[in-house]
Amino acid sequence: MRRLPPTARPVGSVIAGRAGDITRAVRARRMFGGALRQAGIIAAAGLYALDHNLTRLPEDHANARLIAERLAGVKGVLLDLATVQSNIVIFRMAEGAPDAATIVARAKEQGVLVSAFAARTVRATTHLDVTREQCRQAAEVLAIVVAAR
Repeated sequence: MRRLPPTARPVGSVIAGRAGDITRAVRARRMFGGALRQAGIIAAAGLYALDHNLTRLPEDHANARLIAERLAGVKGVLLDLATVQSNIVIFRMAEGAPDAATIVARAKEQGVLVSAFAARTVRATTHLDVTREQCRQAAEVLAIVVAAR
């Protein structure tokens, strides 16, 4: 019997219905992690974090807020500080400002890793491997790469 590669093995669910219903169902499934491979490994990391790093969360949240507050005043950055309530900072680039891919590439050249969340949206996260000073430096780098039209 021929074994299928992991990416071709059947897993998941089957759905039948109207195109619009299927589109909504697929979106809902993905929102709840249904498209994840190796979900158990990811869940194990989450459980470990809850058991060992819970007290660290306020520091990560404060570091994200530090980055957000620096970026909120930068021309070309659209960021609502009320949305920064965890260790994740998501900001949009205004028309006329560099797009997300450009920001990601420029930041990476300076040693700061962020991701393009959409064409004009950038996502940054803080975690236990970065210090407050590193977050302060990352915020400065991001402010500079945004300003470098």
